[in-house]
Amino acid sequence: MDSHGQYEQRVVWAVVATDIGPLLLAATPDGLVNVVFHATDTVRDRALERLATRLGGEPVEDPGSPLLAEAIRQVDDYFAGKRHDFRLPLDWSLISGFNRQVLRELTSGVPYGTVVGYGDLAGRVGQPGAAQAVGVAMGSNPLPVVVPCHRVVESDGGIGGFGGGLEAKRKLLALEGVLPEPLF
Repeated sequence: MDSHGQYEQRVVWAVVATDIGPLLLAATPDGLVNVVFHATDTVRDRALERLATRLGGEPVEDPGSPLLAEAIRQVDDYFAGKRHDFRLPLDWSLISGFNRQVLRELTSGVPYGTVVGYGDLAGRVGQPGAAQAVGVAMGSNPLPVVVPCHRVVESDGGIGGFGGGLEAKRKLLALEGVLPEPLF
């Protein structure tokens, strides 16, 4: 318990090198809670401050933690082309409501090597016409890569936006065989 009588959430984190740059992975006893792109020192520090505020307690760097070990292994396997889906406990506490509903549908209903349109995904959660709201949900995804928001594209064939940057989205889609490998 903290000094206010509240239970603190234990959060452990590590930075993992990937083909799209360093990713910060953070986990609680309930599962992987956050994946952060471009985890340079500044980005990492801001992300850890947000986690401390949202979940209570100071996140602890602990790449050897059992809470992170499997997530790190699966992320490494994914980028090595050895894994097509993530089988991890996820802590959904950083997202709620419609956004959580959309991200859960994305996780279960859009497999590796496929894409879905923003409007199609809106229809799948019973909100046809909410394509723009799906875009907001993708932008608020606390678990990118693992919850594959890179698989959501525009209905006209455009790649759409991506919190990790369009080059990262292209690389992820190329890894999954949806796009040709980027030229540079």
